[in-house]
Amino acid sequence: MKPIVALVGRPNVGKSTLFNRMTRSRDALVDNLPGVTRDRHYGDTSWDDVPFTLIDTGGFTDDDDFSDAIRFQIRQAIDEADIVVHLMDGKTGLSPFDRDMVAILRSSAKPVFYVVNKIDGAEQEDQLYEFYSLGLDHLLPLSAEHRYGFLDFMDELVKVVARVAESATIEPESDLIRVAVVGRPNVGKSSLINRILGQDRLVVSDRPGTTRDAIDTVCQINGKSYLLVDTAGIRRKGKVTAKLEKFSIIKALKSLDRCDIALVLFDAGEGITDQDVTIAGYAHERGCGCVLLLNKWDLVNKAEDAYKKHIDQLRYEAKFLSFAPALTVSALTGLRVPRIFKQVNQVYEQYATRIGTGQLNQIINTATERNEPSLHRGRRIKFFYTTQIKTKPPTFVSFVNYPDAVHFSYRRYLLNAVRQATGLDMTPLRIRFRKRERHKNKRKS
Repeated sequence: MKPIVALVGRPNVGKSTLFNRMTRSRDALVDNLPGVTRDRHYGDTSWDDVPFTLIDTGGFTDDDDFSDAIRFQIRQAIDEADIVVHLMDGKTGLSPFDRDMVAILRSSAKPVFYVVNKIDGAEQEDQLYEFYSLGLDHLLPLSAEHRYGFLDFMDELVKVVARVAESATIEPESDLIRVAVVGRPNVGKSSLINRILGQDRLVVSDRPGTTRDAIDTVCQINGKSYLLVDTAGIRRKGKVTAKLEKFSIIKALKSLDRCDIALVLFDAGEGITDQDVTIAGYAHERGCGCVLLLNKWDLVNKAEDAYKKHIDQLRYEAKFLSFAPALTVSALTGLRVPRIFKQVNQVYEQYATRIGTGQLNQIINTATERNEPSLHRGRRIKFFYTTQIKTKPPTFVSFVNYPDAVHFSYRRYLLNAVRQATGLDMTPLRIRFRKRERHKNKRKS
């Protein structure tokens, strides 16, 4: 898993500006996915070839009087992140909120960077004076907007990120299929887990997970071993304020990074909400295989076309998961719950598939001959060679003469060609385009 860096601080200190600077500077925001319409609060980025995930958290105002809910959310964000960057405002000066935040951060064993933003040059660094009253040994002056101090900050940050990555526990490969149950509260996530474990479980062990205090459960179902990954903490919009909403992303991403297959739960009675699509988008962007579950089917009015209407809505709202199988289930009654892991096994088999290089190139060559790519500045885009570089999910690299000119619709066309030729119709697929390097032949002496 990539280390997670969380930006925290009160509103208008420049968190979003710094977030954009850190991600856009390396052009490493997660890919735009057609059909995923939501605000992004995180980005995968890197510095000096050290990758990490950056979280842009919501701002907290002094007007909230540090309610218990806010304190809880801050502590949860700090606990879930690997590194915390506390941003303060050098123009407006020190606030009581900054003092309270520093007090909370001091109780954490996580690495913390204390950054004073909106310092536009060396002549303004005297504005740091009042911030030293917080008793901090090291303050970093920065202008996220104008880049002053930015390179020094990133160099210091990435040293710690690299140490965190090196010290992370690497779990050995095993035959376990890692399954996360994700969804907003009240869709029946806990009920489904209890139903799965209560009916079919032969517990091998309970062990602390890599997230804060989660318990991952190893179980056997029909003779196969699975690791159920805890995904608590994904909240629904409307139940918490927007500023608290962003903190739940940290735990969600960590859980999804650790799983092979995500069981994405929806409430069939309420229909598909924006937050449902957001959570499904998290799973897809992290490269998880997905099984979509319309839960609480026992409460749905069984009109003649009820099933078709619900599935059609699901497919419409989550177009980017058109390949994922969908089931109507009831965690309460157990309706079709035994079928879930049959689907998980089918998805995982495709998820871990490797295609031979010869077969893959034949598929791509046939597809490009049948439907030639568009011209780029009057020249035809040529596909020279394609190979699979990883599984989980199957990921390919295709060497072309103009990699940046391949339109996303043609990318989708090629992936669909691979799906049709190989039968990989239940797993996400990835394809990257790279420029073929030409090597001049050295003259033999």
